[in-house]
Amino acid sequence: MSESPLTPAAPTAVAPIHRMGDRVTLEIHDLAFGGEGVGRLGEFVVFVPFVCPGERVEVKLTEVKKTFARASLVRLLTTAPERVEPRCEHFGECGGCQYQHLDYAAQLRWKREQITDLFERVGGFATPPIREVIPCPQPYGYRNRILVRSQWNGPARKLNLGYVRSDCGLVCDIHSCAIAEPALNEALQHWRRNPPPKGGIKTVLRLPAEGWTVPEHSFFQNNFFVLPALLDAVRARLRDAGIRHLIDAYCGVGYFSLSLADAVDSFLGVELDAPAVKAARKNQVRRGITNGEYVSGDTDALLPSLLRKLDAQKTAALLDPPRVGCRPPSLHVLRETHPAQILYVSCHPATLARDLKLLCEDGRYRLVDVQPVDLFPQTQHVECVADLRAA
Repeated sequence: MSESPLTPAAPTAVAPIHRMGDRVTLEIHDLAFGGEGVGRLGEFVVFVPFVCPGERVEVKLTEVKKTFARASLVRLLTTAPERVEPRCEHFGECGGCQYQHLDYAAQLRWKREQITDLFERVGGFATPPIREVIPCPQPYGYRNRILVRSQWNGPARKLNLGYVRSDCGLVCDIHSCAIAEPALNEALQHWRRNPPPKGGIKTVLRLPAEGWTVPEHSFFQNNFFVLPALLDAVRARLRDAGIRHLIDAYCGVGYFSLSLADAVDSFLGVELDAPAVKAARKNQVRRGITNGEYVSGDTDALLPSLLRKLDAQKTAALLDPPRVGCRPPSLHVLRETHPAQILYVSCHPATLARDLKLLCEDGRYRLVDVQPVDLFPQTQHVECVADLRAA
C-alpha cells in the first residue's frame, strides 16, 4: 500500500542512477496516501500525481532524493479502466483535487486501503477494523466553503484570483470550482467582478449552515450532503456503548453535542474559540436543549476537571480536533481519567492512527471499529469516526 503516512518514505535503496529532468517509463502499482501514484525503478520508489494503479506511464523526474523521487506525468502509455475524464478544466493545476481522473467507486476503495495501511504502519494495529467508506451522494458540487486568494501576476500584468497551484506557491486563476456548491460558484463570480485591491489577500466564500449560528471564522463541516451520515455513525456508536454522559471536546458551535443531546442524560462542550462557544450557546437556546452546557477554554487544561465531574464508566469523550490531531497532554489526560468510550472524529487518518496508538498503548483502550465517511470527494482527504472502548 501507500509508502508514507505524512511524508513519502521508501525501502532503503542504492544511490539513484537517474537525475532530475530524466524521462523514464514506470508501471504504477499503488496509490499513496496524499494521492500520488507509486512506481519503481528497481527498488527506487517514484511518486507521480494524477495517475492510476495499473497504468504504464512516461514521466519526468522533478525531484530526486536518496530513497525516492517525484515525477510529473508526460504521457500515458496504457490507461487503467478506472480512469475517467476530469470535470474541471483546472484539475492538475489548481491544487484542490487529486482524484478527478479516478472513478468515484475506485476513489472510495483506495481511500479505505490507504486508511487500513496507515492504521497498520503508523498505528500498529495488526488487523484494523476499517469499514467500507460511506459515499457522498453528491461527489461534485458539494463544498459549502472555499478559500480563494489574490496574487499579482507581474509578467501578465494582472491579478490572479483563485486557488494556490499544486506545483508551486502561485495562484491559479479560476472562474469556477467543480466541487463547490453552485451558489458558491455564483459568489466566486461576484468576487471576481469585485476583486480585492491588491495581491496577497485571502477571502473565505461560505454558505450558511441552515439553522445554525456560525461565526465567520469558526469551524463547520464543509459538506452538508453527507453530514447526516457522519452524525449517524457517531450516534450509533454512542448508543451501542450505553453512554449516559458526553464530553464534546473541540466542540465548535455545538453541532455534535446538540445533535446528540437526546441520546445522553447530559453533555459538556469545551472549545478554545470563544465566538464559537457563544454561538454554541445560541444554538442550544434556539433548540430548547437544557441538558448540557458549554465552556470556553483550552481542552488540555479543562478536560481533567470536566471528566472528574462525571461517572467515567458512563461517559464518552468525543474528539473532533484540527487536522494536526490532538496534543499529547489531552491524550494522556484521557488515558488517566479513562472514560468508557472515546469517539475520535478526524479528517486526517495518519494523525488519527498516530493518536489512537498512544490511547491504546498497554491495552488501555481497544479499537472497536473505524467508519470512514467521504466528506471530500475528488480529494485526498477522508473523514473517519473511530470507536475506542475502555479495556
